[in-house]
Amino acid sequence: MSMSTVEPGTRLADRFRLEDRVHESGGATLWKALDEILARPVAVHTFAPDFSRVQEVVTAARLASRLTDPRLTQVFDAADEDGTAYVVSEWVSGDSLLDLLESGPIEPERGAALVAEAAEALAHAHAAGLTHLHLTPGRLVWTSGGTVKLLGLAVDAAILDLSSDDPAREDAEGLGRLLYAALTGHWPGDSDCGLPAAPLDDGKICTPRQVTAGVPGYLDAITCRALLQEPRRGQPPLATPADVAEALAEVPRPAPAPVTTAPPALNLRSEAPDGLGGSTMAPHMPSHMSPQMTMAPPPRPQTGTASKILLTVIVLLVMAAVGVGAWTVGKNLGNTPRGVAQSDSAASPSPSRKPVTVKPVSATGFDPLGPDRAEKPEFAPLAIDGKPSTDWHTDSYSSADLGRLKDGVGLILDMGKPVPVADVVVSLGNAGGSTVQLKVGDAAELSSLKTVAEKKGASGSVTLTPEKATTGQYVLIWFTRLPPYNGQYRGTIYEVTVHSPGSA
Repeated sequence: MSMSTVEPGTRLADRFRLEDRVHESGGATLWKALDEILARPVAVHTFAPDFSRVQEVVTAARLASRLTDPRLTQVFDAADEDGTAYVVSEWVSGDSLLDLLESGPIEPERGAALVAEAAEALAHAHAAGLTHLHLTPGRLVWTSGGTVKLLGLAVDAAILDLSSDDPAREDAEGLGRLLYAALTGHWPGDSDCGLPAAPLDDGKICTPRQVTAGVPGYLDAITCRALLQEPRRGQPPLATPADVAEALAEVPRPAPAPVTTAPPALNLRSEAPDGLGGSTMAPHMPSHMSPQMTMAPPPRPQTGTASKILLTVIVLLVMAAVGVGAWTVGKNLGNTPRGVAQSDSAASPSPSRKPVTVKPVSATGFDPLGPDRAEKPEFAPLAIDGKPSTDWHTDSYSSADLGRLKDGVGLILDMGKPVPVADVVVSLGNAGGSTVQLKVGDAAELSSLKTVAEKKGASGSVTLTPEKATTGQYVLIWFTRLPPYNGQYRGTIYEVTVHSPGSA
């Protein structure tokens, strides 16, 4: 079979059935296909007979398939046999950065978090000798599973015939362009990626803070160090993806997605990754093209004498169990003294008080034992914004006991007025080892805040419940031990919810 005969319905390697043509450019065609063995959608690139870089693409895909970073698109197969060349890779569903920017720039910390994940993944790829060279908003995706995915590593460059004398610097600048786009909604590159061009000031690209109000100064500086390759705030340019990843290491990251236990055949996705064209991202597939959930057929019933005997035994055992249960219930009912309730379920339930959520007026990082009495205050509002993908976190310390520099550090909420506190639900990171205390009082001073609950070895969602009635204007989540984080120790709070006792 030659590439000229490739059409919907074509089967490659006796398992990948091409279904829908998603994008076509420069002799390369991206298809939505079905892996008939694993019953899951995959992305397949095929190539025209006159496509001259087939060998380079197949080689790049095979090299990319060796990487295991989950933030990079997984390559399943690549071949050039009998006149047929193709690359099979992971089908990614979600919103690209281009999608997220349709209505303008996104929250600075959220955009920076997406780019930070891409930078770390790309740093791993460069360590293995692979580059991207085609970083556009359409290639960075926030997946429907709540993770970050960078599409097209090595393969994009091979398809588009891209090269660089300094690929590390080129990819660092590409990450800078992505960060600029996330912060401003504009594109500072030469190609048309679907976003308006970055504004210029006397022939030079305006900085993010010049374009969009509210961009934090440190993110503005990181963007310029990567994109413009200029020093900022006494720091040198960011010349490699690893440099960018290190500069963004303190940015709050999205909450990890829950791990699914469904087999691949039941975890299908329904949107296509974008194509490689320079203008816009490939359109989403129409709803009628969405794959249907593929269920495994039910097991076939057993037949034969052995199964009949087994069925008879099971029936007899069930009948015996029912008889014993009925005799026991009858005996207990007969022995119940008069005037005593037959069961707890027959009693009328007592009225319960349903807790109500109380919204804090403000939040700030609380470090009364430190020199500036603050701990990452710029991130504190992210812990009460109702978004589990954003977070406040402490500084990083050399040991779990805060480097023996202080007894604790935390996040303090101002409720606006004294409120009764029924409990406080805190969403921590997945790393275990935190010791957190709940302190409540009427003044934002450590001496005025009383410890009313504590959890040791905490992680995930933690409910801190006072042992007795507690009222106060200030609610403090206080870390006295921190969990491990990137070789150091750091406390993280994704969300805090304060409950007050409700009415009966």
